[in-house]
Amino acid sequence: MPQLLTVRVKRPDRRAIRVWVPVLPVVLVLSPVLALALLGGAVACRIYRVDLVRALGTGWRIVCALPGTRVDMEFSRTAVLVAIR
Repeated sequence: MPQLLTVRVKRPDRRAIRVWVPVLPVVLVLSPVLALALLGGAVACRIYRVDLVRALGTGWRIVCALPGTRVDMEFSRTAVLVAIR
């Protein structure tokens, strides 16, 4: 499971902004919303006849594969760099 999310915003005329976000406290704070999302996903699996256990397993594998992912976005002269560790 990812442990740290690093976001860096580079702007040409100003200093870069870097923010470190620990994943576990954010997940704990947002756990009621996560529970509702899981319930909605279970209902969607039931409606579309998808195996719930397989869907949850696939989702967990995707979350576990996130560490090491880097996303670089550039818009105009501003760049946003996101790294998941």
